[in-house]
Amino acid sequence: MTTALTRYLDSVRDNLRLDFSEEQEFINELKTHIEDKLQELKAAGLSEEEAASTCVRLLGSAKLVARRIYEAHSQGTWRQTLLASMPHLLFGLLFILNWWQDVGWLLITLSLIAGTAVYGWCRGKPTWLFPWLGYSLLPVVTAGLFLLCLPGGWSWVAIVLYIPLALWLLYSVSVQTIRRDWLYSVLMLLPVPAVIGWFLAVPLKGRFPEFSLQSLHDFAPWIGLSLLALAVAVAMFMRLRQRWLKVAVLFISGLLTLTIVVFYAGGGLGLPTFLILVLVMLGFFLAPALLEGKIRHGRQRPVA
Repeated sequence: MTTALTRYLDSVRDNLRLDFSEEQEFINELKTHIEDKLQELKAAGLSEEEAASTCVRLLGSAKLVARRIYEAHSQGTWRQTLLASMPHLLFGLLFILNWWQDVGWLLITLSLIAGTAVYGWCRGKPTWLFPWLGYSLLPVVTAGLFLLCLPGGWSWVAIVLYIPLALWLLYSVSVQTIRRDWLYSVLMLLPVPAVIGWFLAVPLKGRFPEFSLQSLHDFAPWIGLSLLALAVAVAMFMRLRQRWLKVAVLFISGLLTLTIVVFYAGGGLGLPTFLILVLVMLGFFLAPALLEGKIRHGRQRPVA
């Protein structure tokens, strides 16, 4: 196969953004189709280069071909949809039923999420993995928020030791996720702005970390509701085919969740805090999209 056709197949693969096994299957089918067409054109009297150029022209834009394949096969099954929504449902029910106060239930939930995330990561990173992966990273984010509130000089010691390691872990996982698709990184980080918002909304009682358990108890149903809203959004994301609709669902669900946080936090959060949280959410959308271009560009550079 000529260099032009090889580059064409590579371009289709880079824009598919499907599970690895599916990508390989479609690329192999497309390669077989191209080779058959190439032989037909050569048999008709065209040279190797002319046949390759004609073949590429007949196939059309690599991005358009990839988009058509993506839209035909990006819809998740109901099983995959349930798996992707499950971590939001688990944590949502944990708060709605007030089981978050039971250390046993909390540990069981966190262990289940961490185990499922490791399993999915080792099984080729299927689409349903990324919400689980996000919740398995939440303890890292939560610990960082707690460390920022430590009294006295301890906060600086904790920040110097913990923050660089936590950022490195989040960056490494995010880069691996963005290589698959920047939308999966958004899917992974979707609950983080809401978690930060609820953390800020719950008042302290005395010195840190003595949170007002009564306030947290009052907020628990609404925390659960915000997480159930994310579960619905993830289910819609999995079942939709068009990419722009997937982006719209994630963006709207993020805004809706932050609105729930600010509205039910009462006087705990104001408009400036809401706007800051929206900016954080936008950062989670824009940063992966921008990084994807750099990662793909860097990957395509020839090795010296």
